[in-house]
Amino acid sequence: MARKKIGTEWQLRPTLALRPLDGDHARRELSEIADAAAEDGLSRLGKFLAGKGPLQDLLAAVFDLSSFLRDTARRRPAILDALFDETIEARLNGIDEAVDRAARAENVSETSLMMALRQFKAEAHFLVALADLSGEAETALTVRRLSDLADACTRAAVDFLLLDAHGQGKLRLPDPKDPARGSGWIVLGMGKLGAHELNFSSDIDLVVFFDPESPAVIDPLDATDLFSRLTRRLVRILQDRTEHGYVFRTDLRLRPDPGSTPLAIPVEAALRYYEARGQNWERAAMIKARPVAGDLAAGAAFLKELQPYVWRKYMDYAAIADVHSIKRQIHAHKGHGEIAVKGHNVKLGRGGIREIEFFVQTQQLIAGGRFPELRGRETVPMLGALAARGWITAEARDALTRQYWFLRRVEHAIQMVADEQTHILPEEDEELERIALMLGFAGEAEFAEAFRASLHQVERHYAALFETAPELSAGVGNLVFTGDVDDPDTLQTLHRLGFQRPSDICRVIRGWHFGRYRVTQSAEARERLTELAPALLKAFGQTRRADEAVIRFDEFLAGLPAGIQLFSLLQSNPALLKLMATIMGAAPRLAAIITRRPHVFDGLLDPALLTELPDRAYLSARLAAFIEGERAYEDVLDRLRIFASEQKFLIGVRLLAGSIDPARAGRAFSDLADLTIEAALNAVTAEFAQRHGRIAGGRVALLGMGKLGSRELTAGSDVDLILLYDHDADAEESDGEKSLAPSHYYSRMTQRLIAAVSAPTAEGVLYELDLRLRPSGNKGPVATHIDAFKKYQRQDAWTWEHMALARARAIGGDAELCTEVEEDVAAVLALPRDGANVKAEALEMRALIEKEKPPRDLWDIKLIPGGLIDLEFIAQVADITGNIEPGRRVTATADVLARLAPGFAAAGVRQELCEAWRLYLALTQMIRLCLTGEFQRDDVPPGLSDLLLAVTDLPDFGVLEAHLKETSRKVRKDFDLLLRAEAPISRD
Repeated sequence: MARKKIGTEWQLRPTLALRPLDGDHARRELSEIADAAAEDGLSRLGKFLAGKGPLQDLLAAVFDLSSFLRDTARRRPAILDALFDETIEARLNGIDEAVDRAARAENVSETSLMMALRQFKAEAHFLVALADLSGEAETALTVRRLSDLADACTRAAVDFLLLDAHGQGKLRLPDPKDPARGSGWIVLGMGKLGAHELNFSSDIDLVVFFDPESPAVIDPLDATDLFSRLTRRLVRILQDRTEHGYVFRTDLRLRPDPGSTPLAIPVEAALRYYEARGQNWERAAMIKARPVAGDLAAGAAFLKELQPYVWRKYMDYAAIADVHSIKRQIHAHKGHGEIAVKGHNVKLGRGGIREIEFFVQTQQLIAGGRFPELRGRETVPMLGALAARGWITAEARDALTRQYWFLRRVEHAIQMVADEQTHILPEEDEELERIALMLGFAGEAEFAEAFRASLHQVERHYAALFETAPELSAGVGNLVFTGDVDDPDTLQTLHRLGFQRPSDICRVIRGWHFGRYRVTQSAEARERLTELAPALLKAFGQTRRADEAVIRFDEFLAGLPAGIQLFSLLQSNPALLKLMATIMGAAPRLAAIITRRPHVFDGLLDPALLTELPDRAYLSARLAAFIEGERAYEDVLDRLRIFASEQKFLIGVRLLAGSIDPARAGRAFSDLADLTIEAALNAVTAEFAQRHGRIAGGRVALLGMGKLGSRELTAGSDVDLILLYDHDADAEESDGEKSLAPSHYYSRMTQRLIAAVSAPTAEGVLYELDLRLRPSGNKGPVATHIDAFKKYQRQDAWTWEHMALARARAIGGDAELCTEVEEDVAAVLALPRDGANVKAEALEMRALIEKEKPPRDLWDIKLIPGGLIDLEFIAQVADITGNIEPGRRVTATADVLARLAPGFAAAGVRQELCEAWRLYLALTQMIRLCLTGEFQRDDVPPGLSDLLLAVTDLPDFGVLEAHLKETSRKVRKDFDLLLRAEAPISRD
């Protein structure tokens, strides 16, 4: 048997001479590696490394410049020794063959395979880097070698897993000697792997599908779970770090809708997805897709079936616009401004690798449908094909080809230093010098000049590609949400716009692009949303709670049935877009309504919304139209809830937009309550009569109390009511199937009304009702006979009850009974009283409230000394003691304060009180409109601060707080002046 010839000559043929950072250090490094070789019995290598010559100089420089190569050589000098016996090319081929055999080795286990793949990969990477840095291999060969290695490792892991599943009876492989064939497991390499263009420390992008009908699949119903488990193991085999390192970091996020799909997707489901929801950036990604492992024939068949999706024969203009929007949202810099070398991202930065790749892919997407020769995966050959077809100039082809390979060399050098996945040039002078020397430059300055020139050249061609495309980003800056990785410049833009968690915002917006919601499932809707995104984000950023605004808007989108009309409307109507942003950023209560019930947004589509006043006639006509026709009882109650919810929202929107003032908003909220509660009463009365009949001469009146009575309701107010009834004197029971005595009849009917208004249904609650202001409070019956009410008010009512009665107003029911009630209330209020006694009791009651319910802080406007309660007490005491100017009876606090008798309050005091009321009303209306909980001074949504300043016409929040404090001090002073029995306090 012939003995293998022992090589005596090292097989590397460098074309570059590299200079180390530190010559002495480099020689020491080489000497240490020579010692390691000697310790391992590799005498010829030790002797070679100890010698002098161009090869030793090269190795010394390489090991000085790259800690990764130095450490690998020191750990495994046999890798260098093998180059005496065969060339790098031959050894790499041998490694690829050994990797292919590893999966079928006798007694192979997952652990032993993981170790073997890591050792082979480390050796191969060392050799690839050495060939690249020495100039023996062109960059085009380097990326091919790296990709071939990734293919081989992925194939080995897939074959091992298939054989393992076969051995466990989970698959039935047609040919265990060729496990992948007929397995139905499709592993596509995407991106740089698919194009045979891997960089030195690249992730590998894989997308995994399977055919449940393939011969190997035993149970199609179990196939998704089986292949997803196998895929999870595949990732673990390739990327888990062990004491031997890792093989390749593996990314599966380019699969359809990665946030909500399994790791392995059935072929039919994938085809349906791409056909119905696939985006243009996914079409671009599929240009580079290539079967790299598993069932290669099935993978090729899948890609063939996908061709009509990727390569459209006829591109409509909307699709072309969307192709451009993939990256045109990054503004083309058009060569202006200096490009910094330090810290520049060679892949994603201006003039970088991504711009060349995208330059090619956009042209391919537009033209590849008609010209099959433009469908290639590799960047540089496609530059040639595009030039041959006349899509780009020969000058562009040559320039971009040169710079592509130059930038790829720079990228590799950055990564070869320490085998780190980075694309960013170092900031430090010495580290930048290291990169320059690795690339064969004389030093940092020479490299920086060449690098800048390269970026400017790429940037010029890239910008020219988009010169005719309208700018989408509206001056905002870089905004790109395609693909699966955050764009660094986009993160900076979002941060500049006011977003605290830019990466989270990117994830949310990518979810819109994936069409996970009904509203974004059509291509047209996604294109409209893409165009709207910059303006939308700019508007949300201005709310100063930008992240919350986007999250609320996302929740809103999730509930919408369709979106093209909405997106078009927002795009063409900046005022409405600003309003939407205000709602989402500053008004959680309104945002909750619009999110829970997206249909209320339909009202915003009415072009007359901000010009029509929501007065009683307007609301009454709208309500009548909304509930007209024969309807079931439950349907009427649900429609009342829908109507009230929508109109509360629209009244609130008008207040936010400034088209109505806080006082009119209070009247509108109150009119809405009047109308819907009366409609509920009518429905209850009719429904109740069907079972229990009617009482002879029976009549009902609803008496609105509190803020409802004074027509000062806010968006979050409860409703205070008293139900009064009357009937014929001789009526003993109702005339229905289940007759009831009058008192029992009206009590039961009132309970039914309470349920009709307050019980939660699928459409929510109409209003929370409070009946505690009825005679005898909670101890008395829920419905009160009119005669009992009159008697109680004259004989038994407390002073505070008469004060509450000052705001009473009939809001619905029998018209004649309502008139009678109103007249009687006026008569009770006009009864003669001891003014001093009333004031004393009011003061006592106010002191009790202060003791039992002290205010939280200055912003507890109702309870603070000199707050709303003080103003209401002043108005009510004046009313029941006859200290208001004569005229038509009014219930609104503002109207009473404006009519305080001169003998009760001087003109200056009256003006002060009216101004205080307007301030408090403005603040409480806006706060209750925007917030569902308490106003927290230290956590005010900045957008709400702006709204409070707008509605009070004050310059900043500090001034507002000072004004609020001073106003409450004056009101308490006036309260003391008007209600205390002591001598009047002198005015300032």
